[in-house]
Amino acid sequence: MKKNRINSIALACLLGLSVPGSAQQKNEFSVKQCVDYAEKNSITVKNSLLDIEIQKQFNRQVTAAAFPQVNASISANDYLEIPTSLLPGEIVNRPGTKVPVQFGTKYNAAAGVDVTQLLFDGQVFVGLMARKAIVEYQTRISEVTKEQIKANIYKIYYQLVVGKKQLASLDANIERFEKLLSDTREIFKNGFAERLDVDKVTVQLNNIKTEKIKIENALSAGNAGLKFLMNMPQKEELLLTDTLNEAELKSNILDENYNYKDRKEFQLLTVAEKLGGYNVRRYKLSKIPTLAAFASYGKNAQRTSFDLFGKGDWFTTSLVGLKISIPIFDGNNRNAHIKQASYELQKTKNNISQLKENIDYDVEHSRINMKSALLTMDNQKKNIELAEKVYNTTKKKYEQGLGSNQEIYFSQAELKVAQTNYYNSLYDAINARIDYLKATGKL
Repeated sequence: MKKNRINSIALACLLGLSVPGSAQQKNEFSVKQCVDYAEKNSITVKNSLLDIEIQKQFNRQVTAAAFPQVNASISANDYLEIPTSLLPGEIVNRPGTKVPVQFGTKYNAAAGVDVTQLLFDGQVFVGLMARKAIVEYQTRISEVTKEQIKANIYKIYYQLVVGKKQLASLDANIERFEKLLSDTREIFKNGFAERLDVDKVTVQLNNIKTEKIKIENALSAGNAGLKFLMNMPQKEELLLTDTLNEAELKSNILDENYNYKDRKEFQLLTVAEKLGGYNVRRYKLSKIPTLAAFASYGKNAQRTSFDLFGKGDWFTTSLVGLKISIPIFDGNNRNAHIKQASYELQKTKNNISQLKENIDYDVEHSRINMKSALLTMDNQKKNIELAEKVYNTTKKKYEQGLGSNQEIYFSQAELKVAQTNYYNSLYDAINARIDYLKATGKL
């Protein structure tokens, strides 16, 4: 009985049957759900979010410089040889000589607390002001990353949707040719067609079936690519639920109004400009003095035997003070930093100007592409309708013995060309719409 059970499980695996615990997870996603999944699971997005957290911790380091710095110390010394000092011989009536004398005790201990408070430092002051902008900068980088992934997901997703529609058209073509092949065989049996006519239809049918296999493989590869972009395990199944509506492609797409500030890249450079200003100010303030307060409190003990915590006095030392550090000359290091930061800021401003030009071009270019793609799509759709009418008319004439097989092939070839052109224009329109929305910051 046990052997039969093992054989049954093995047979189920060979036949691809599911056994308990091995069911493939199925995900039925709209394009928005794909984007949401990617934003939660994409390694690139995860790392960009970690960069934000890393920057927050760096900000804590900057903030720490403005708080009191407290340090405690404890030390214990055992002088194997007590330090020796030389005193003038006059002390012991030995003029002109030096008398070696050992001061101190063999065992010494000390404990103390030091406190330092920075009262003013221009660079720290600017750093505190820039904390929010630095986090915002990392946030903008994350948003740019998300938008890039979003645009790619939209394009791949709808490429697969178009591919499915194209596959449906091929199925319809296969059905037509299978019917034509059946009819041609009957006509051949009745002596009104040649064997060559049957072979020609068979070749056409096989070509269409081969094309279908290629498109199915391309769709499988595209589906795997979409899962990779989303960071979805390849072993899971991804089913696309959105359909394609031509009316949606044409709706609210050619709005003439757009704002540079809607673009994620522009928002990023705007924050970069603000940070560049802080950087220049930071180096300029490095030229002025810094002020710090400090205090120290300590006790020390000296013993001739190792009994530091026994009988004996602990002597106290304490002090408070202010320290002003005045920069005088550093070999023009600060001036070099100021100029470098100023040049970097100017580069950022130049990049903002260039980005505006790029946005204007992207919007105009994608708008032209969109108009062209929509017109082409409408024309190719009309061509499909005409090609289908021509094919149906030609087929009827052929069935009635009024047309030739050559006319059937020609009309079918025209229909396939019209279908291919239509789906290409449809995908071009999708890409143009996505590019336009991304160019205007409305994706």
